[in-house]
Amino acid sequence: MKPSAVRTTTTTALAASLVAVLALAGCAKGEVEASSDTATAGGRDQVVASPTAGSGETCTVEEFGGKKLDLAGATVGFSQSEKEANPFRIAETASIKAEAADRGVELLTANAQSQFSKQISDVQDLITKGADLLVIAPLNSDGWGPVLRSAAAKKIPIVTIDRKINATACKDYVSFIGSDFVQQGERAADQMIEATGGKGKVAILLGSAGNNVTTERTKGFKDRVAAKAPGLQVVFEQTGDFAREKGQQVTEQLIQSNPDITGIYAENDEMGLGAVGALKGAGKKPGDVKIVTVDGTRNAVQGIVDGWISGVIESNPRFGPLAFATLDAFTRGEKVSQDIVIEDSAYTPENAKADLGKAF
Repeated sequence: MKPSAVRTTTTTALAASLVAVLALAGCAKGEVEASSDTATAGGRDQVVASPTAGSGETCTVEEFGGKKLDLAGATVGFSQSEKEANPFRIAETASIKAEAADRGVELLTANAQSQFSKQISDVQDLITKGADLLVIAPLNSDGWGPVLRSAAAKKIPIVTIDRKINATACKDYVSFIGSDFVQQGERAADQMIEATGGKGKVAILLGSAGNNVTTERTKGFKDRVAAKAPGLQVVFEQTGDFAREKGQQVTEQLIQSNPDITGIYAENDEMGLGAVGALKGAGKKPGDVKIVTVDGTRNAVQGIVDGWISGVIESNPRFGPLAFATLDAFTRGEKVSQDIVIEDSAYTPENAKADLGKAF
């Protein structure tokens, strides 16, 4: 598996910023090119693929209505959305903290413990404590009005990671950094079609309601299945809230209502691992039900090695280097993309054992 690539619409100035980030992490400048190449930042696997690709929409501090500042002397507030029992969240927070430490930036952190009302109050508290910039991993896409009004009053730039908020880029927030979730769903569908031969009955363990990740991963999967494998029917959809325990509970119900189920698409690894637990409890054997998941955690990749999971689409949680490079470029007055997309790799039965050490 090749290291994940980052597709951005930033100018070459942001590319230079990312080169600097990688250099600080011990990478030589020659490892990164403006067109395409790969390099690893302190094991965090963030690389520049093409700083001129992407949506084309950019934002500057002047357009946002803010002011230039030196990131090294700024205070950054980071709001994590979910309990850090999920390996994705553990890796995500670790990446933010590591990059802040590498840059010598003061970092204030808060964890909403999967409670949206708490996340809103957390971010407002970060603002009160003097955060000059905000990095937010949103629990939900809607309901951010109070935070956006508080940040706007102080002209505090916001970068969101891994989930979008329903607001206006370069007005309410600066940039979104995350995966192409529709494409993740499409790639998961491709793996499911291969695993099942394109025939049978499939269930979807949906992520939590109210965010773009669930909506887009579902759309990508269902549209691709409909287009490429009409013999594969989606017969069951229920939320597992991105949680292992809930994923197991839903799968237990699924086995009762649909004992002839062919495959399960879990919109994150934790729900997929919960599904594995339910299948084991029901006396199923590895491979009896094909499971495809999204994230790239070590336990899920081990599930491929053990035969319980057919494929895992990676969703890279290591946002630290790119988030801080974006903030750095923005606060120096350079153009940054409104949408910065990380290209994700995949784990299959062919590469899972060899690439297990690359999972988080």
